[in-house]
Amino acid sequence: MAKFDEPIERLIEYFRSLPGVGYKTAQRYAYSIIEGSSERADNFADAIKDVKQKIGLCQKCGNYTDKPVCDICQSRSGKTICVVKEPKDILSIEKIKSFDGVYHVLFGLISPLENKGPNDIHIKQLLQRINQLGTEEVIMATPPDVEGDATAMYVAKILKPMGIKVTRLAQGISTGSDLEYADEITLSKAMEGRVEI
Repeated sequence: MAKFDEPIERLIEYFRSLPGVGYKTAQRYAYSIIEGSSERADNFADAIKDVKQKIGLCQKCGNYTDKPVCDICQSRSGKTICVVKEPKDILSIEKIKSFDGVYHVLFGLISPLENKGPNDIHIKQLLQRINQLGTEEVIMATPPDVEGDATAMYVAKILKPMGIKVTRLAQGISTGSDLEYADEITLSKAMEGRVEI
């Protein structure tokens, strides 16, 4: 394999460190930066710095935001909470434009193989929010895999005695897949066809 000058090789390696980017794609990205204007490169670098400096987590739900509390939490009712594994899952559900509740990010799933129990993810915070918001339904939008199912069942077991309806997205999403890879139609059908746990 041909060796590039150190600055090019370094840029390629940084692009390769991104999820889903192989060597050829990283090379194309590097060439795009080299062949583009200095102004474009500066703007690109500024955008990366900006996002690292200004984006944090919503104090209520855990979504990515540039404010202490995200726009969704500020403008919607908490009667329905959609529970997701990671902040990026929120964008996937927002794309379907049919959910008008708020979100709660667990930052992981119950996984005995990884030594992750209920206390290692944000279940206590979920219970606090449910009490504060007067939530009537919790939609479990965790991945359709063993850990996602175990987490959904655990949350349902806690919430059912409290009289809160707990539903799970319908199975239209392939088992073992992430929400971010599901298309809007599949997600929309899964949201519409959700079933009570």
